[in-house]
Amino acid sequence: MRNKPLVVVFLTIFLDMLGFGILIPVIPQLFSNPHSKYFLLNDYGLTLRQGAYLVGLLTASYPIAQFFATPILGQLSDKYGRRPILLISLAGTCVSYILFAVGLHIHSLALLFVSRIFDGLTGGNIAVAQAVIADVSTRENRSKNFGIVGSAFALGFILGPMIGGLLSSSDFSRFADVTTPFYFAALLSFINVISVKFQLPETHTHINTSFRLTPGVAARNIMKAFTMKSVTPLFITALLFQGGFTFYTSFAGVYLTQYFGFTESTIGFFFAYVGMWIIITQGFILRKLPTTIPDHKIVRITIIVVGVALAIYPLAHTRWMLYVLVPFYAVPFSLTTPKLMGLISRSVGPERQGEILGISSSVQAVAQGIPPLIAGALAANFDPTASIVTASILILCAGTYFILVYRPHAAPANITTPSAV
Repeated sequence: MRNKPLVVVFLTIFLDMLGFGILIPVIPQLFSNPHSKYFLLNDYGLTLRQGAYLVGLLTASYPIAQFFATPILGQLSDKYGRRPILLISLAGTCVSYILFAVGLHIHSLALLFVSRIFDGLTGGNIAVAQAVIADVSTRENRSKNFGIVGSAFALGFILGPMIGGLLSSSDFSRFADVTTPFYFAALLSFINVISVKFQLPETHTHINTSFRLTPGVAARNIMKAFTMKSVTPLFITALLFQGGFTFYTSFAGVYLTQYFGFTESTIGFFFAYVGMWIIITQGFILRKLPTTIPDHKIVRITIIVVGVALAIYPLAHTRWMLYVLVPFYAVPFSLTTPKLMGLISRSVGPERQGEILGISSSVQAVAQGIPPLIAGALAANFDPTASIVTASILILCAGTYFILVYRPHAAPANITTPSAV
């Protein structure tokens, strides 16, 4: 009974990341590559500059919608149970993939945005899945079980771009086109719905039917992130670091297309290569680090290394140089994320893990939602290199701030108000 939920949770988080990864090689072909047969801008009489704004808006629409909806879905899962809310979230993901494929087929920009917003509004998948892990974990195996999240993220990040690149390329099959990977993702999501329906028992055994929905949780979470003195330095670091890396991921595909002539398949393989280093880091390097080295000392180094590596990124003039650079930002990024999350988690007592997880999710949503909007404007008025330079600056600022401000022996934050995941 304890293993079944973990298997379903792994599949759920993996499919979420898979869907994100599938977009990476496809989006540049729609808005940034006039030589692609999938190029949409000509249908609307739009320029490449306007296309850059659209990339930013489309990328941001999902996390912004998720920012407002996820805390509400988390609260609903407290009232009605994890299983029904997870079923709704997964069904929404399935429908959103179909809508996106149809939007591509009929060349409807409006339907593409509706698809991503709808997925964000119903996309409490990860938050509720994490609540399932918390439900079935003991204090002894909690960290190990939450490691499932990182593994599923990494695997989805490897296979997502590869699937998106292959299934949208006629080199893979004469029947393949830009809609194929999204129909495939919809099928996987439907399978996940079936697995939750028949394989996942209800894990929330303390359902409170008198629980009342509290609106505005996301906004309050952000306010708490900046008012809890002992944890605020960690949240500011996370916001700058994750926001900076979102600047990179938002327009990396566009950059590779415009400067190196990457196609959907080569973009897919490039990001699969990035994901491979994430897997190596989480599966081997992270486990081999000496336990005597405190997490904050590792984070001090790894954040700076990521920032420096991305600063060098625009100086690469050949494809092989791009591939050589990948481990220099993928490995330290993969070390920073779990170590920083570990510091945040340990900043409060075990009875307040739910609240700190909810606040962290809200901070992450902001870090993923705002940068694409700014990156779109930078790419439109300058070029995609500007978003990568901005990524480097923000990450270096995160590292500098962490080194100067964070003190590892801060007392646990005094958080008094429980909230949903």
